[in-house]
Amino acid sequence: MKYKAVFICIMLSLVISLDAISQQFISVKGKEITGTDGKPFLMKGINLGNWLQPEGYMFKLNEVSSPRLINELITELIGPDEAAVFWQKYLDVYITQADIHYLKSLGMNSIRIPFNYRLFTDEDYMGGRGEARGFMLLDRVINWCKQEGLFVILDMHAAPGGQTGHNIDDSYGYPFLYESEANRDLTVQIWSRIADHYKNETIVMGYDLLNEPIPHFYDTAKFNPMLEPLYKKIVHAVREKDKNHLIFLGGAQWDSNFDVFGPPFDSKLVYQFHKYWTATTKDVIQSYLDFRDKYNVPIYCGETGENDDDWVLNFRKTLEQNNVGWHFWPYKKLDNTAGIVTFAKPQYYDEIIKYADTSRAKFDEIRKARPANMEQIKQALNGFLENCTFKNCLENTGYIKALGLVPGK
Repeated sequence: MKYKAVFICIMLSLVISLDAISQQFISVKGKEITGTDGKPFLMKGINLGNWLQPEGYMFKLNEVSSPRLINELITELIGPDEAAVFWQKYLDVYITQADIHYLKSLGMNSIRIPFNYRLFTDEDYMGGRGEARGFMLLDRVINWCKQEGLFVILDMHAAPGGQTGHNIDDSYGYPFLYESEANRDLTVQIWSRIADHYKNETIVMGYDLLNEPIPHFYDTAKFNPMLEPLYKKIVHAVREKDKNHLIFLGGAQWDSNFDVFGPPFDSKLVYQFHKYWTATTKDVIQSYLDFRDKYNVPIYCGETGENDDDWVLNFRKTLEQNNVGWHFWPYKKLDNTAGIVTFAKPQYYDEIIKYADTSRAKFDEIRKARPANMEQIKQALNGFLENCTFKNCLENTGYIKALGLVPGK
């Protein structure tokens, strides 16, 4: 009996110890996401859009939309060496420790960080290359978030081959991911490496595997059935390294269609939808609420916003009234009030926009369109880097208040 009692004590201690470890991580319980204290955790935060995955519209560019095309534009203007220097400075100043501290001070509890898969490969991207580069950049911001107690979702916004075939995944105009075994394998490999790297990092909430897959303008009957099997393959690889973190699955057609999903296949899944430019009423999200009830799983709104303050206020309230956490989009934008902060357009920047909007399909067109005063172009690019730094950003107080947060930069 003595040995039996000792054995029981050891087993109880082990169970308690394992439970204590699990409580260090954000988790799930039925329909709820739970905090490290085991209590319900409703996400309230923002996306760090345009940092590790630049988008043309946030540079005020009309025709030049993806990171690849933005880089071509800048390289045509100032050459590859100076373009690399621009991007390296951009990565250092666009999001800093001061930005993270500020976001926490507003009352947020979490952020979503979009990234491009190229940061984890040897492909040239934003002025550099190397498989460890993504970890260097993410480790830095995750460490700042850890100091602030601001939880992090890692979002593969651009997957190998392209999960959307549109500008937002920096691809080549077609969702090659689903038809290329090599691209799928690379996606799985990168997520496996990320999971192994962050498996013990408690400030990381989890992994958003693919942003807004399969647009409506492709053959959805063909591509939709491919999505969940790919998710299962990625999740299997992640779970071989990391049993702790949440995994976020976005629906097809820009994270809007949950019909592609069957019953949950992992115990820590969160199903994600995005909503832009709709009504702000409950019926807009009713199908997701029904999905939550049917499968007893958490749901969350990973992107929304890009609208006026009244819309932001009303949709945020609808989400919260229905116990749906949110990350609005985006944090920082050039000369725009639809975000947490904005910064001024630098002098001569319109010359860059003018060049970007000019046809440059042929080399003679590039030569003819080249601005006459290159010093002004360099001044505009340097001005962009200076203006986007936190100290030079301005609060959009109406937007912040609409999110139920407290301005005070």
